[in-house]
Amino acid sequence: MGHKVHPTGFRLGVVKGWDSRWYADRNYKDLLAEDLRLRALIDRRLANAGVARIEIERVAGTQLGVTIHTAKPGIVIGKSGESVERLRQTLERETKKKVRLTILEIRNPEVEAVLVARSIAEQLEKRISFRRAMKQAVQKAMRANAKGIKVVVGGRLGGAEIARTEKEVEGSVPLQTLRANIDFGLAEAHTTYGVVGVKVWIYHGDVLPERQRQLGPSAIEPTAVPSTGDRGPRPGGDRGPRGPRPTGGDRGDRGDRGPRPMGDRGARPTSDRGPRPMGDRPARPAGERPARPVGDRPLGDRPARTPSAEPPSAERPTEATVTPAEAAPTAPELAAAVPTPTEPTAEIQTETQAEPKAEATAEPKTEHRTRRRTTPAAHDKTSGETSTDDTATEKPPVTGAEDEPES
Repeated sequence: MGHKVHPTGFRLGVVKGWDSRWYADRNYKDLLAEDLRLRALIDRRLANAGVARIEIERVAGTQLGVTIHTAKPGIVIGKSGESVERLRQTLERETKKKVRLTILEIRNPEVEAVLVARSIAEQLEKRISFRRAMKQAVQKAMRANAKGIKVVVGGRLGGAEIARTEKEVEGSVPLQTLRANIDFGLAEAHTTYGVVGVKVWIYHGDVLPERQRQLGPSAIEPTAVPSTGDRGPRPGGDRGPRGPRPTGGDRGDRGDRGPRPMGDRGARPTSDRGPRPMGDRPARPAGERPARPVGDRPLGDRPARTPSAEPPSAERPTEATVTPAEAAPTAPELAAAVPTPTEPTAEIQTETQAEPKAEATAEPKTEHRTRRRTTPAAHDKTSGETSTDDTATEKPPVTGAEDEPES
């Protein structure tokens, strides 16, 4: 069977202290009974003040110091200190000694085990679901920066005929660690169907030894001290000049070292090098680039090349194509291409016959011009004048190879 140990008594003298601090020889039992009466009296008078802990200290056997840790100091002190003064007079009549009363406020009652257990017990007495009360207490404690909490409720939960025990745990609660600062609280809920017990353990973290507590976190991890260059005189004196190093000799065969073990070296640490300084790079020497090797390039899905506005070179002749802009000349262009009536017809025929001969001797050109075919009605040989027909502007021009000269 397991042996249950009280968490506070288990850590007395290690990380916890005593709530009653005094020394007695023969009257030990009388002083202990007096402490129990004082605690019961204070708990009864301040039942709704949220008292978590009471410390009693005796000085010189005639003076008594009482310290009350409460979450509601206003209720204990009262208006203008009347309540605390009445309580002090009551304690003096009970002990027949001079009492010095001190009130200390608990700033974070959500992580005080006694107050949490008493809060759960009050909710059970008001017929609130025990699961809801436990979960709310656990969530509030974890929100108040507690390292861990455990709540155990036992009895006739929910009015059941058979008593059982329910537990709610969150975080870590190392009960076997003496260094762990664990707060324990016990409360009872007196309900209509019986008594329900509530136990609460709250873990606040480890208490460091005295030296580590004084030095702080720096005592755990030693820090590297940068070297200043001057280390001062050697404590053992000067070693003197080093003697000659022995040379030669056979060190023997080292043997085969074997294969080097392979493993994961891990990620290489990266350093913040910062931006690279910019400078004036020297001009690149100009020269003739080597010819690009010609070979069979792999075929693939290549997008269609967009037509460019520049005319193709003379070395790669292309087929004659006519764009819509070239097929339909505008009216000003037609008017400029038509010769004036004053020019003779013989000059027009001479130019027309000279153009094919000049084009035959020249290299094939990719630039194509559009010529307008003249109708017989356009030439009037008898009058020697050239007239234009209105229908010439409406007929689309004929493109392709060079037109044959008119006979």
